[in-house]
Amino acid sequence: MTGTVAFGVVQTPLGEMLAAVTEDGVAGVGWTHRSTGLKARMLEGLGLAEIDDPGRTEPVLGELAEYYAGRLRTFGVPVDWRLTSPVQRRVLGTLYETVGYGKAVTYGELATRSGTGVPARAIGSIMGANPIPIIVPCHRVVAGNGLGGFSGGEGVESKRWLLTLEGYLQPTLDWD
Repeated sequence: MTGTVAFGVVQTPLGEMLAAVTEDGVAGVGWTHRSTGLKARMLEGLGLAEIDDPGRTEPVLGELAEYYAGRLRTFGVPVDWRLTSPVQRRVLGTLYETVGYGKAVTYGELATRSGTGVPARAIGSIMGANPIPIIVPCHRVVAGNGLGGFSGGEGVESKRWLLTLEGYLQPTLDWD
């Protein structure tokens, strides 16, 4: 595979996020404090040469910062799906295209909507393996009886924070 990847970081209320951006778009996003060796794993998975290109990463980092500040509801940066399998791509693509800001869908609803035949329990695994969280909003997938799990940031509390930011959940008295 030819091509390059540039990395950049942005500080967020949920911790520092690393973004991997290829010529085709953002291919990976993750919390650096949550996952040691994140950059090395992204490099290995992508199989691309690393370059220093702030011009390539700035749009992604800027949109992430605007999202966390509550000023961005729809990401406009292109997405590079190369770190997903065809089934993951279909499920995550369905999520990305059909569940907007401030909305949520259950694991079972996403399973049906994606048309993949993947059972609801496996949808949770696909969400946990999402290489582009926030931009591909796996935090918007909830259990039928509660929030469900979340492998990003600080876990379920980060999911609660994101859904509160988007207005899906009502803020608690101590929310900031």
